Amino acid sequence: MEVGESATYNYIFAGAGAAGLMLAYRMLQSGDFNTKQFLLIDKNLKNTNDRTWCFWEEGEGEWDTIITKKWDSCLFKGKGYSNSFRLSPFSYKMIKGIDFYEMMLSSLSTYSNVTIKYESIQSIKDEHSHVSIITDVSSYKSVKVFNSIFDWNTITKQEKYPVLQQHFIGWFVETEKSVFNADTATFMDFDLQQNGNTRFMYVLPETSKKALLEYTLFSEHILDKSEYENAIKEYLNELGVKEYRIAEKEQGSIPMTVAPFSTNTRNILNIGTAGGWTKASTGFTFSMISRKTKELVPRINESLDFTTYNKKTRFWYYDLWFLDVLTKYNHKGGLIFTRMFKRNAPRQILRFLDEQTHFFEELRIMFSLTSFPFFETFFKRLF
Repeated sequence: MEVGESATYNYIFAGAGAAGLMLAYRMLQSGDFNTKQFLLIDKNLKNTNDRTWCFWEEGEGEWDTIITKKWDSCLFKGKGYSNSFRLSPFSYKMIKGIDFYEMMLSSLSTYSNVTIKYESIQSIKDEHSHVSIITDVSSYKSVKVFNSIFDWNTITKQEKYPVLQQHFIGWFVETEKSVFNADTATFMDFDLQQNGNTRFMYVLPETSKKALLEYTLFSEHILDKSEYENAIKEYLNELGVKEYRIAEKEQGSIPMTVAPFSTNTRNILNIGTAGGWTKASTGFTFSMISRKTKELVPRINESLDFTTYNKKTRFWYYDLWFLDVLTKYNHKGGLIFTRMFKRNAPRQILRFLDEQTHFFEELRIMFSLTSFPFFETFFKRLF
């Protein structure tokens, strides 16, 4: 590594969240980058359990060593409808953020060509011959940069595409008595007051006496904290839970949009949520990051032009269509999801949401949802 006015690296990862850590991990595990200098920059120490990721996959997976819990059955509930179903051949898996961070950082620490700095990035600029990064502490140069930092203002100022949020507060609750069915995760429970939005409860039981309950919305605006927490209290009360302890809390907001946060340049590739790797119609991210990083690594070299990456697929258009509907008819989100689960096999829905279906399978699912809101928004977007 050359050191001059700015320390110089081959690859800099702007942001060390799931996407940045996983991509660096995969690149190093490949053995093709052992002579290259890596720098990861993040403003936060990764030493707290700040989030929970869930995903479904078939059989055993590469992340099974850090999985907190997996379920072979899920429950979906809507107004007047309830379906508890087997996921086979899938399992639904949960990973706590702290366990993922520890696995990634432990692995990265074994490589002498990796540097991690906890600084706040102020600017990233492609200078054509290299990329310049300025932080609150220092400045750096790199041949290539993988950026996972995004600015909400970028998408909220544009008007071409809808912008919603998946926002939530979750409680890890421990009870004295057995309350939860530890074998079944509640994927979505829409049997709640919707109050003009798309609202559901998400329940992940680790044991019969311990579960994560998340009150979640797909909508434009964040609620007051008390509204989320009162909804969780009411849900617990309806389950007959009077005595409980809140072991942990988590809170988050995930953008739901197909609008680009920023454009890739020759030497800067946007990854993670910043690169459109969050499923726009649901907010699921982890499995997409896992798949995208695995596909990306064999293509990476210092001459690769990043403007050729991240082309739109047909799933981008499906997500746009769904978000158009959900934005205009936010109060009908629960009914739309209920219709989807009533009219389609759950395993097929999961494949569709994971972008692993064929075109005619997708048509069957889309036609099962057809109603005036879908036709209206389709023709409005078309013309």
